[in-house]
Amino acid sequence: MAFFDLFKKKSADNNQNNANEKAELADGLKKTKEGLFGKLARLVAGHSKVDDELLDELEEILITSDVGVETTVKIIENIEKRAAKDKFMNSAELNQILRGEISALMKESQSREDDFGFETGGDVPYVMMVVGVNGAGKTTTIGKIAAQLVKAGKKVYIGAADTFRAAAIEQLEVWAQRAGATIVKQQMGSDPASVAFDTLKSAVANKADVVLIDTAGRLHNKINLMNELTKIRNVMAKVIPDAPHDVMLVLDGSTGQNAFEQAKQFTQATKVTSLTITKLDGTAKGGVVIGISDRFSIPVRFIGIGEGVDQLKVFDKDDFVDAIFSELDV
Repeated sequence: MAFFDLFKKKSADNNQNNANEKAELADGLKKTKEGLFGKLARLVAGHSKVDDELLDELEEILITSDVGVETTVKIIENIEKRAAKDKFMNSAELNQILRGEISALMKESQSREDDFGFETGGDVPYVMMVVGVNGAGKTTTIGKIAAQLVKAGKKVYIGAADTFRAAAIEQLEVWAQRAGATIVKQQMGSDPASVAFDTLKSAVANKADVVLIDTAGRLHNKINLMNELTKIRNVMAKVIPDAPHDVMLVLDGSTGQNAFEQAKQFTQATKVTSLTITKLDGTAKGGVVIGISDRFSIPVRFIGIGEGVDQLKVFDKDDFVDAIFSELDV
């Protein structure tokens, strides 16, 4: 079974479960729907045709809702081209076109999705290195992933390589115990690369399926950050040549434009291959998911829509668009 399939709860044979999943996602994104897309619904309903005034207002709504300038410009330009080609476009058509434009942008950012599947039970475990600033929900995300994997019958090892904060190690210990995962740790202030090395050696020896490596969450000098993450990667590669298989950046969706800056810093410091965007249930800034996935061309793997373990969801762009546009069609 592919890695991310382990988190999929929707089933073609269980329509009720599928409906419940969609309802939970829509509820978790309620503030975004009421904020960003509520404004869009009122905008569309207030105009009888697509004109310059509507497009100017649409641009303002998207930018102020943290979709991002670059992504907003793409959306507006594509709508303008469509309007010029069709000569006339009413507001109902605009709503559907906007929905399609957003979906298309996010589909492009997930074009490498097949690169991140893997089969468990092979000679070596799948290794995910998790990066991000303190407070973004990085450690909690690791714990939730571990819990879902263990529930699926997988043997999971967690490496507490954020040795900068004692609290990070303690928090991971709590999550590991709760999840039923094995944690490898050293003392606060230890070499993070040494922790990662020990974790992989132990995971290989004990035939683990998945290894999750936590890293320090401070945005210190970019050169130092780059050097630290590079050292961790190089040391892990000595145990498993192609490790890490995934470098996942965790971002706090409620921080809006700050999340863009964090993504910029970390993508410059190391090769980021996937994103998790947390805390979307408590913010109207869910548009950041669209902008970041488009701007950095990195697939969003998970989104957090609540405190529960099962509320860390595999990101599905179609379900996401459906959730934030639900009940907004005119």
